[in-house]
Amino acid sequence: MRPSDFSDEFPLDPGLIYLNHAAVSPWPRRTAEAVKRFAEENLHQGGRDYPRWLEAETRLREQCRSLLNAPSADDIALLKNTSEALSVVAQGLTWQAGDNVVISDQEFPSNRIVWQSLQDQGVETRCVDLSRGTSPEQALDACMDGRTRLLAISSVQYASGLRLDLAQLGAYCRARGVLFCIDAIQSLGALPLDVQACGADFAMADGHKWLLGPEGCAVFYARAEARDRLRLRQYGWHMVEHPLDFSRHDWQAAASARRFECGSPNMLGIHALSASLALLAEVGMATVAARVLENSAWLMEALSELPGVEILTPRQPGRYAGIVSFRHRRIDAADLHQHLLAQNVICTQRGGGVRFSPHFYTTEAQLAAAVATVAEAISA
Repeated sequence: MRPSDFSDEFPLDPGLIYLNHAAVSPWPRRTAEAVKRFAEENLHQGGRDYPRWLEAETRLREQCRSLLNAPSADDIALLKNTSEALSVVAQGLTWQAGDNVVISDQEFPSNRIVWQSLQDQGVETRCVDLSRGTSPEQALDACMDGRTRLLAISSVQYASGLRLDLAQLGAYCRARGVLFCIDAIQSLGALPLDVQACGADFAMADGHKWLLGPEGCAVFYARAEARDRLRLRQYGWHMVEHPLDFSRHDWQAAASARRFECGSPNMLGIHALSASLALLAEVGMATVAARVLENSAWLMEALSELPGVEILTPRQPGRYAGIVSFRHRRIDAADLHQHLLAQNVICTQRGGGVRFSPHFYTTEAQLAAAVATVAEAISA
């Protein structure tokens, strides 16, 4: 598979080099067409064929199950975003004063604020310096103790691009009887994620980054035994065992993860994300991951050869994914970022540096053009 094999799926404007998939991704052509079809159907027919829409919802759950290697589609909830899924966990568990949650000191606010909000219940949030210890995983394990209820970690850190060993962390959690929660938004769609192999209790990711889908439609995996420990905080017609029996007055929460979906589903987002996941499945996650890692390695090598450039992302195999962050020792990151944007290199500024995040379809020619633009900024 060559990136050019799927060039028709990503008809970006001429001259545009899109290296911002860790923020918001372009949609594939098939996703845009799925949205157009859905809009036209609503325009001309309204909800006449709503039962068929429910089939799309069922199909997306199965696509997510396959992507995560979850035991069952019943383990999948379709929520609004990563923050909502994290909140379902944080607000659903029964806490006691003196409990603690372990996270890293590099987390995106979504995976920090939600745990810090538990402070009024006497729950401590421990932000671990990942540079301490023999490895990031060891640093996290060393901070857990007998009162640790949950480890919440990003599979890939959003600013540095550091990739964590999820299997190792899962083993630490199992040994300690600690729940394991993965914010997978910076890896799902770029790298394979097997929630069974790594022992995840919860995993979540919005669709608008590496999954190539829209904002507002997220996957939430909740292991069957673990989801039974989450108290419900939201209620509505959609989260009950018989959601279409509207005249029924006795009800019970769905046994599946649908219990976390209180109201009407985001059918537009469901149709869009399903189309995007179909593309990833067609390419194959092994192929996607190989291309993503090749692109990151190429960028780190090429950027490191430029005078004054420092690579912030770990370069060891297994420690990086799709994010490459770098800075220049003399040029301010904000100035360098603005220069790149002015030259149609779409990227962002994070963690004191500039962040590139190409996907599987990004070509080496595009990467080379982006590096040449960085070189121009340096020479100027």
